[in-house]
Amino acid sequence: MKTPIFDAIVIGSGIAGGWAAKELTERGLRTLLIERGSEISHPRDYKSDFAAPWELQNRGLVPEALAQRDYPVQSKCYAFNEQSRDRFVNDREHPYEQVAPFDWIRGYQTGGRSMMWGRQCYRWSELDFTANYEDGHGTDWPIRYQDLAPWYDHVEAFAGISGNRDGLAQIPDGNFQPPMAMNCVEKAVKARIEKAFPDRRLIIGRAAHLTAPEKIHTDLGRGKCMNRNMCEQARGCSFGAYFSTPAATLPAARRTGRLEMVHDMVVREIIFDRERGRASGVRAVERDTLRPREFQAHLIFLCAGTLPSTQIMLNSVSEAFPNGIGNGSGVLGRYLMDHHMRVSAAGIYPGFEDHYYSGRRPNGIYIPRFRNLGHKRENYLRGFAYQGGGGRAGWRRGASEAGFGVDFKRRLRMPGPWYFYLSGFGEMLPRRENRVWLDPEKRDRWGMPLLHVEARWSENEYRMREDMLASAVEMLEAAGLKNINSSNEEHAPGLTIHEAGTARMGRDPKTSVLNAYNQCHQVPNLFVTDGASLASSPCQNPSLTLMALTARAVAFAVKKFRQGKV
Repeated sequence: MKTPIFDAIVIGSGIAGGWAAKELTERGLRTLLIERGSEISHPRDYKSDFAAPWELQNRGLVPEALAQRDYPVQSKCYAFNEQSRDRFVNDREHPYEQVAPFDWIRGYQTGGRSMMWGRQCYRWSELDFTANYEDGHGTDWPIRYQDLAPWYDHVEAFAGISGNRDGLAQIPDGNFQPPMAMNCVEKAVKARIEKAFPDRRLIIGRAAHLTAPEKIHTDLGRGKCMNRNMCEQARGCSFGAYFSTPAATLPAARRTGRLEMVHDMVVREIIFDRERGRASGVRAVERDTLRPREFQAHLIFLCAGTLPSTQIMLNSVSEAFPNGIGNGSGVLGRYLMDHHMRVSAAGIYPGFEDHYYSGRRPNGIYIPRFRNLGHKRENYLRGFAYQGGGGRAGWRRGASEAGFGVDFKRRLRMPGPWYFYLSGFGEMLPRRENRVWLDPEKRDRWGMPLLHVEARWSENEYRMREDMLASAVEMLEAAGLKNINSSNEEHAPGLTIHEAGTARMGRDPKTSVLNAYNQCHQVPNLFVTDGASLASSPCQNPSLTLMALTARAVAFAVKKFRQGKV
């Protein structure tokens, strides 16, 4: 049978891939969405969405022997547990080479890591898009905040981002659902921190959770967040309240009638037609049978994830591109980044013993970046932010308290003291030596060369971490907390799961892979809109920016497609 030619192929169904499929189909293009993992149907396949801990075989835990044998990397993730284990890849079956320690957290299924993410959504600002140009680290972004602002509006309205309009230049206000409420201790800590440090603000987190669904959401079957916080355990959300590909963008794409989707299909390379100077399709292999397949299209959107997308590009060699498709600059695979974290402080807040809160809010507080915003400069570049929150200790506190018997159990039935904590997230500078490349000999079972990953923190990140720790402690002290404990825990890049770079955007084809519209400089019908495209990675979470970049790139690509220019 003759292979059908699609208008567009989207590789990967995660946050970027789901948005690409939605936007392409809604703009009239017949689109094929290729997912290497298994199919998950919303909400049918959320097997433990309503399960209580005592209803689970291992009470939510993964046996240590199993975790170390099959998930030595994945089990480091905070969301890895008995309920979510099937969302994470088996490390034995998906090897890679760690030249320097790098914790590559992956999920291969419908929706990719949109089934597992933390859902924090903050706009980047003009400060973030000019940083590379201002301090000379990395290549200048080919866009500025104003280029992306209307696309932030667009994706926020559809995804449903709850948050408050705080008037802060470093995290511009957006098109928000009503904000979630702070509890009494969070409000008290906010007042004290902002009084002691006028340059710092404590706000409610901005999260991809519906608090007041609109017709655009209910038409897709999405409902209001029930404040269960089961999503923290990557179970999925049967209400469709938190944004994911299966709950939101995929149903939107399917209702156009222009989407086809295949699962269990591992894309190995992009086919380049040298005569036309265009990509003509992709070569893939069926995950279970290893049967080779080819798919053809006029447009290719590569959204497999930062490292998988770069792996595919590096493996797409031809006479025209012996070092990987679109790699005339030689920077493909370079400038890998992630956020650094695990700098934290926590303490006990005296008082409010007669107060409690309702539900389990799936969101925390946020202290936006306050360093290096003006003329005063620290002994490091860029900045950091904090996530955190307050609550009352529950019965689990008994694990670290002395006692036994009836009186001890009765005491644990009552809420414990109020606590509050801060956890920092800092920017990593783009550096050429942080990179990935393909093994010349070793391949996985699907014929893909193994990826070598080499990334290390620099002195800039270590100096930043010292300030992150000191600032967290001084804020908790000013807020009146007692018994403050702090931690600066070393960890490898990758574990924050905000990996970025390796196929960066830029103005100059000699120093970048993609242009201002995520379009490959040398292959005009190839677009890369996942984290690989980022030229820097500010301390805000990246997912909202990837949504906006994807929607913007699709609008541009479809326009050029209609004009016959790609």
